[in-house]
Amino acid sequence: MDAIAINAGEFANFRRFIFDIAGITMSDSKKALVSGRLAKRLQHHGLDSYDEYFRLLTDGRHADEVQLAVDLLTTNETYFFREARHFDLLRQEAAAARPSLRAGAPFRVWSAACSSGEEPYSIAMVLADVLGNAPWEVVASDISTRVLQRARIGHYPMERASHVPPDYLRRFCLKGIAEQQGTLLVDRAVRQRVQFRQVNLNADLPGDLGTYDMVFLRNVMIYFNGDTKRQVVARVASRLKPDGHFLIGHSESLHDISDTLRAIAPSVYRKPG
Repeated sequence: MDAIAINAGEFANFRRFIFDIAGITMSDSKKALVSGRLAKRLQHHGLDSYDEYFRLLTDGRHADEVQLAVDLLTTNETYFFREARHFDLLRQEAAAARPSLRAGAPFRVWSAACSSGEEPYSIAMVLADVLGNAPWEVVASDISTRVLQRARIGHYPMERASHVPPDYLRRFCLKGIAEQQGTLLVDRAVRQRVQFRQVNLNADLPGDLGTYDMVFLRNVMIYFNGDTKRQVVARVASRLKPDGHFLIGHSESLHDISDTLRAIAPSVYRKPG
């Protein structure tokens, strides 16, 4: 079957679709990405145009297909221990908190746009190393059910692990052999410490999400316009404890986005106590 071309009007429909649901702003350069990622869904449903597929998504009768389209249009690749200075800060803050930790008030970290799981597992390895049996929790969320399903399994190509400290690779990961050669599996003890859940940052946050000592919201705001950034940051920052840290990507900034968070280093902010 020959690839079906997407026209400007059809692309505009999908650009509005993903903005309305996820707050993501797609530039014209994403036209090929949209057609490439959705082409198999047209083929699956025997449709002849992207307009027909858009009508299927918006007829109110295909919630599973809507989620699948959201998954396809929001998936992004990442890797372990991306932006190493953030994990140095995590070690420092976890070590400082350790003497005061107790069962009712664990050290809590939220990976708020966790994609396929490398970020929350990196966080969990650091906390397992620094805090050990002291109480700590990692919550990881994403809008995409597909990446969350992959994340829970914790199985990755070895090239994603090039930044994992060698000691952590030995202690917290299993190296694939035979048909699994070239891959790693995050150890079950680490996987069990990460709670994965679906959260749409462009909507009201779940009431049971709780509050956190540290929030990672990295390399996701580049997809939002100014108003959406302000709304998302306000929602997420509301779940940060006083004196808690808010981490964003090195190519991002909260300048003119938030007046409740104070910059303390590039890409690192603190919520005043």
